Amino acid sequence: MCRKIFVGATGQHCGKTTISLSLMHLARRKYRRVGFMKPVGPKCIEFKGHVVDKDAAMFASVFGVEEDIALMSPFTLTSTTTRSFLDGEIDIEAPGEIIRAAAAELESKYDFLIIEGAGHCGVGSVVGVNNAKVAAMLNAPVLLLTGGGIGNVIDAVELNLALYERERAGVRVIMANKLVAEKRAHTMRYLKKAFAGSDMLVTGAFDYSPILADPTLQHISDLLGLPLRGDPGERTRICHNIQLGAASSQIVIDHLDPSTLLIVTSSRDELLVTASALHHIPEYKSRLTGLLIAGHVPVSNITQRIIDDSGIPYIRIEETSSDIFYRLREHVSKIGPEDIEKIDLINSIAERYIDFDAIDATL
Repeated sequence: MCRKIFVGATGQHCGKTTISLSLMHLARRKYRRVGFMKPVGPKCIEFKGHVVDKDAAMFASVFGVEEDIALMSPFTLTSTTTRSFLDGEIDIEAPGEIIRAAAAELESKYDFLIIEGAGHCGVGSVVGVNNAKVAAMLNAPVLLLTGGGIGNVIDAVELNLALYERERAGVRVIMANKLVAEKRAHTMRYLKKAFAGSDMLVTGAFDYSPILADPTLQHISDLLGLPLRGDPGERTRICHNIQLGAASSQIVIDHLDPSTLLIVTSSRDELLVTASALHHIPEYKSRLTGLLIAGHVPVSNITQRIIDDSGIPYIRIEETSSDIFYRLREHVSKIGPEDIEKIDLINSIAERYIDFDAIDATL
């Protein structure tokens, strides 16, 4: 009989995909066949001839189970799904039936199934398949993921528990993620006190890590829908900082933070040339991850040749440097199949911090 767990969260950006990757890694050390599904997919791409959720595609690629992709992402939300559902063009029972059928087939193939929800517990309500309802219909015990903190975590958990209880979905684990390392023991002690009267396991996951939180050059290229030029071998470099090259070239270079994506206006020939020339100096290469060249003015021919010859990774965009700076500052990084270094790091940290046996025992 297939054991299963539903990974829900109190809100967006709590780290569901990171925790699902961790559980996949840990479960595969204990069970021979481990599967994954994302029943409701709000962010879709085309993959192997199917329109599926991005996370499902990533798991299929990383774990070599592309043949299951249609089952892993059985129901997707497109730009027209909500209107079609409310207009009666989609049978009210259809989403649930599709999800149940896919889950049943996956359960027949695997010993352990990880089911990842979307956003907070209410996501999917408009089409009758919110997280709490899906967990209940699949009879999957719930791991409810939260952010770090104490008071805000307790408030968010209580708010989400109400819907899970209404749908009669069993929340078995409360997992705090993105903890402040120096406060980890203190935070977990008080969270366990707060839920001491319940039968839920209260446990911690990862400490907050900029390496996991910050985007790679490839992620930024994908986000902007623009090609990443320069050395393709550097596409997985992580941008821990995003800086606006507004001052003089000397000041900008002297004040580069580690692993910086530098946004430079296309008319700043001297700064573009200087940054390109420094690309092969190890001290500066570690500080300068790449360039985002912004603005409508074309880059001069000689400057463009210097940039190309240097091999420095860069993206060319016509937005103004200030607009793209603020746009990227609001971006939250997601893990993709090409992020092998991040995934390996997740697995190693998971082995240290996540007690899979304790979680498994609660299911």
